[in-house]
This record gives sequence, C-alpha cells and structure tokens, in this order.
Amino acid sequence: MYIAEAFKYRYDFWRYVIGTLLVFVGVVIGQIPLGIAVFLERGMEIAEMTEGELMQVLDSNFTFFLILLTFAAGLGVLLLVVKLLHNQPVKSITTSRKKVDWGRVWFGFGLVAAFTIIVTLIEYSVNPEDFLVNFQPVPFAILVGIAIIMIPLQTSFEEYLFRGYFMQGLGTLVKNRWVPLIITSVCFGGLHFFNPEVTQMGNLIMIYYIGTGFLLGIMTLMDEGMELALGFHAGNNLTAALLVTADWTAFQTESIFKDISDPTAGIDVLVPVFIIYPLFLFIMAKKYGWSDWKNKLFGRVEKPETIKLSEES
Repeated sequence: MYIAEAFKYRYDFWRYVIGTLLVFVGVVIGQIPLGIAVFLERGMEIAEMTEGELMQVLDSNFTFFLILLTFAAGLGVLLLVVKLLHNQPVKSITTSRKKVDWGRVWFGFGLVAAFTIIVTLIEYSVNPEDFLVNFQPVPFAILVGIAIIMIPLQTSFEEYLFRGYFMQGLGTLVKNRWVPLIITSVCFGGLHFFNPEVTQMGNLIMIYYIGTGFLLGIMTLMDEGMELALGFHAGNNLTAALLVTADWTAFQTESIFKDISDPTAGIDVLVPVFIIYPLFLFIMAKKYGWSDWKNKLFGRVEKPETIKLSEES
C-alpha cells in the first residue's frame, strides 16, 4: 500500500510539521532571484506587483523561468527533507512498486496532452475570433526549452508535496485513506485561490482546482503510486503553457495562441470535473485493472506486521 510505505521510515508527525516549515522556507528562498531581478529593473517590491505586471517589467520568458525556479527550490528542499529528516528514499514516496514505472508517467502525460491539444484546436476552429496567433519562432523556442525543463520540476513539487509527503504523513496519523484524500485535494485547490484566474472568473473556478486535486489524489490511491499523477500534471501544465496564454492567466507565456475572449466561469468549469475527469479515471482503471475502489479510497491504513513485530521486539 502506497501510504503505508511511510511506516517503514521515520514517520513521527512532528517530523512532517518541521519538514513542511523547511519546505516553506525553501520556497521563500527560491523567490529571491525573482525579487532581485525586479528590484534591479524597477526598484519595486515583488509583493506589490501582479504576475502580469512582472511580465511587463521583465522579459516574459525570463519571468516565467524565475517563477518556476521558486517551485524547483521547493522540490529540492522537500526531497532533502524526505531523505534526511525521514530517512526515506525518494522511490518510496513516489510509488509502492519495486521501482518507479516510467511507462505510467508517460501514459498520464500523453493522455492529458493529447486531449488538451485536440480540444484547443477544436476551440480555435469553432471560435477563431477568440484567439490571436501569438507564435514568434525565437521566443517560442526559448519558451519550449524553459518549459520542458522547469515545468516538470514545478508540477513534481506540487505532486510530491500534496500526493506524496502530505498524503503519507496524514495517512500514518489518521490511519485511513479518505481523510488524506480530502485534505490534500482541498488544500491543493486552495493553493490556487490567489491565481489571477480566480479574480477574473470568480470563486466558482475553485471547483475546477479542487476537483483536479481529487482527480490526482484518486489516481495516486487507486494506482498505489504517484506515477500517473506526476505525468498527468506535467502534461497538463506543459501543453497549457505552450499552447494558449491570456492576460488573466497565472502563466503568461510566448505561447502559440493568445486567448482574447472574455472569460467566465460556468458550465465550462463543471464539464471537466464531472465528465472529463471521470472519463480519464475510467480509461486508467481499464488499462491498469483497478479494483476494490471502496477500500482503496476509504479503507484503513494498517502498519505492516513486520514493522509491528520489529517495534515490539
């Protein structure tokens, strides 16, 4: 069982509290280069600026890199925390399998990437007036280089933090699966509350973010590992960054298209969560033979007998 992997190592809950604080410090340190760049350019504090304003102060690709560098720093600190504070190998916070299944990572990546590309092209063909062709070869090539390297670090940080570190830590504390699933999904969605999309489209968009958290959490629990979630999250963010940008999105990039429509949150928020996401889970369930949904999503998390015996002795 994936969550029970943590029982094999140092799983005292105080370690997770300290580890979370250290990761937060790592993220703050990761923001320093962006703050320095903005200060040198304009002498303004980064806290006073929106991401759109940052893009106007600095080159958009450079700003994109510096924003993602924050997540890369957080990932580095998190992996050190897992290794040094919990004495836990990265493999065991990634999967319960004997080794990481990269085939699953690529399947999750390819599934959402193909879907996003197809849907974007359909939207462009149906409503071309909502898009500008934003493609510029040199800036786009630079964006591709940055995105391929940095976006997987950004998405891996979020996955290792929520579906890995927090899910295992909460699971060993409460000894069940449904509490970690709910808490990590809601917290993951809440992390996006200050995104410019929420300001533009209203709080209804939070259904999408929290729903995405549940999707990734269900993938992890049903598959007893994070590989599908790691690939899916990276594929989603990478294709989004390369295909479409807008003045009101968190990532404003040198993408192929620019959405100039007036964004509203309505049925387009509910369809992915209640129709598309269940379809993704159905495809994965068929491919990987998922079963025993009730136990894997709501069952107890038991400490392995071998660990119990060693502790008693």
